[in-house]
This record gives sequence, C-alpha cells and structure tokens, in this order.
Amino acid sequence: MATIEHPLILLVEDEPAQREVLSYNLTAESYRVNLAQDGEEAIMMVREDPPDLIVLDWMMPNLSGIEVCRRLKSRAETRAIPVIMLSARSEEVDRVRGLETGADDYVIKPYSIVELMARIRANLRRVRPSTVGMVLEFQDIRLDGETYRVTRAGKSLQLGPTEFRLLATFMERPGRVFSREQLLDRVWGRDIYVETRTVDVHIGRLRKALCRQGGDDLLRTVRGAGYALG
Repeated sequence: MATIEHPLILLVEDEPAQREVLSYNLTAESYRVNLAQDGEEAIMMVREDPPDLIVLDWMMPNLSGIEVCRRLKSRAETRAIPVIMLSARSEEVDRVRGLETGADDYVIKPYSIVELMARIRANLRRVRPSTVGMVLEFQDIRLDGETYRVTRAGKSLQLGPTEFRLLATFMERPGRVFSREQLLDRVWGRDIYVETRTVDVHIGRLRKALCRQGGDDLLRTVRGAGYALG
C-alpha cells in the first residue's frame, strides 16, 4: 500500500525542558521533527531542509522568534510555510504584532498540548491536506489520503507508492510548477540519494497510469522548470 510521508515539523525553542516535551509529543503524533535551539539555527535549518510547519518560540536570545518569522515570511521560498508562534505575551497588542509579522497562528503559554496539536493539524490541513487523510480532487481525479485510493472518472487507478506520493504532491497545489529537486525532497526525502532523472521515470509511470483508461494528460512538463498538474 502507498504511504504519504509524515509532515516535517521544525521546533524552535531555546528551553531544553520545553523542547523535549514538545518533541516527544510531536513524535508521538507520528510527525518528523527537526530541532533548533535559537533563531539563527532555525533559519539555517529551514534553508537546508524546508519543513511543512514551524513551531516558533517568541522569546529567544540574539534573534527573537518574531524576527525569525519576519525574515522567513519576507522570502518567496519560505513565505508559504505555516508558523505557529508560542509566547507568554498574552496582551492583544502582542498577538496582533505576531500575526501582522506573518505568523499563521498564535498560542499563549502556558498552553494545552492537546490544543497545540489541534492547531498544528489545522494548519497542516491547509498546506498538506493529504497528510491528514483528506480527500483531494482535481477535475475527474480523486485521491483519498486515508484509504490510499485513487480514481479517475469513477474508475479505480493502480499506482505504485512513489507515483501515489507524486500525485498527492501535485494535487495539493494544482498549477504549481515543481522542480525535480523539489519533488525529490518532498516525495523521496532529503536523506535518500536519488538521481534527478529518476523523477522523469516516475512522472512517465504516473502519466501512463492516469491516462490508461482514457482522459486527457493533465501533467504538464515545463521546459527548464519542472512539472505541474493542470
């Protein structure tokens, strides 16, 4: 059965005890977790291994969480990554400042782990819907992220695990052009060495599977840039 890679969360927290508790709970929810102890390390890690979501503490030495958020949201490559800001600042003016800087959500300390996990799921549902078991649809293609079934015009399609993950990636962002490198990171993962031409092979298999029972070829090749759905 095909599986979708679990979302990668970057946890940025300078307090070791808090970092350990949050990391434990995120891992228990089957998230992959990267840890950063300060703002500078966080920015470096985002560039090296872009996460699906960032949990970011406001109060950190040297580079504050609000400045980290401002820098990430000012760059086109990282602007779309959801940021959940953690802060002991409960005043309305502070919440407004955090959100205006670009944070997608704001959680006040002390917080409930259950609530934070719910906020994480809600934000991931927006950017990686297939990872939380949602059904994705594009024209006559339907992908069920919970049962791992794909149909086109009501007819079941047989996809390999890699082709399934590729299709899920495309269906989360129809029209977006993904480079081969971006697809490698998202579908295969950064820890696995795969040649970029391997992407072309699996795109070919996905194309064949989608068109096997008729219908237009909805995968678009963008010369020099990559691939897109629609």
